[in-house]
Formats: sequence, C-alpha cells, structure tokens
Amino acid sequence: MLLVRQGPSVSLTEVLHGREMRAERQRGALARFGRPVASLTLVMPGPHKDSPLARYLFELAIGECYGLFRARGWQLPTCVPVLAATGPEALYVVEAHARELKQALVALEESHPLGRLWDIDVIDPDAGPVARASLGLPARRCLVCEEPAHACARSRRHPLDEVLQFIEEKVDAYRRGRPA
Repeated sequence: MLLVRQGPSVSLTEVLHGREMRAERQRGALARFGRPVASLTLVMPGPHKDSPLARYLFELAIGECYGLFRARGWQLPTCVPVLAATGPEALYVVEAHARELKQALVALEESHPLGRLWDIDVIDPDAGPVARASLGLPARRCLVCEEPAHACARSRRHPLDEVLQFIEEKVDAYRRGRPA
C-alpha cells in the first residue's frame, strides 16, 4: 500500500502561497494564449501534499487528460507541470470551448475509478472559472460519505485519518485491479 503521509509536510502558509503561484500561472497563460485553461491538482487533505501516492495519482491524471484531449482532437498550445512540496499540478491551455472542456473533464473525474481524487478546474479567458453549477452539474461529493464535499470539509465531519485511509484504500484497490 502507498502511504499518504510520506513526503514533506507543508504549512498552511505554504499551501496558500502555492495557490497564489498557481493563480499567477493561470492568469499568465490566459493572457498569453487567450484560450481556456485547465488546471489539474489533487484532492489531498492534510499536510503531506507530495508523496509517492500523490505522484502516482498525478501521473495517472496526466495520462487520462492527454487521452481525453487527443480523443476530442483538442490541441494543447502549452502544458506546464509543476512538482512542488505543495503537491503536483499541471496547467493546460486547450483549444476548446471552455464549457465543453469543463463538461468533458467533470465526466472524466466522475467516470474514472480514481477521478474523484483529481480536481480539474477550467477557466474561460473571457468569463473566468467555469463552475459545475453553471453547467447544471451537482457539486462535488465527499469522498467518504457522498454528502456535498464543501459541507463535510467545512464542518470537519470526517477525521483526517479516516479520509486518508479512504484515499489509500481506493488507490490500493485500483492498483490491484479490484473495484474500490
């Protein structure tokens, strides 16, 4: 089994700085290319954002995204992967309509056995972030109990150890070829 708690521990300040740097890269890509941006991060709660498990999930997500883009015939003027202590991430500029891109990426997140561990945002160069709700799609669900994720996260309904154990078991089952 892969361990979520391997790798460096990061502070909230480092996580917030990482988000700010990601937003800066997104703004730069939007300004430079004028095309929708897809921003891939992982659902990795707790202080250990970059671990062997995180790298495994990231590589899997990258491959699935490339497969989707190829299947749709969408060109990628640029892709910027970032490997940092605050977690691996990738930024894609995609020649596609932003709403269609968001729908396809949500479908990927929901259909892949590990897709709920990926968080792929889409930013339209003219309208900004494309929300699930704007497409008539439901909010993300909690990994553990299927309630709205934001409600569980805000209330801290599940102890961190329970969430991390769920993630490890889900990835382990996938790697062993068993349904999770």
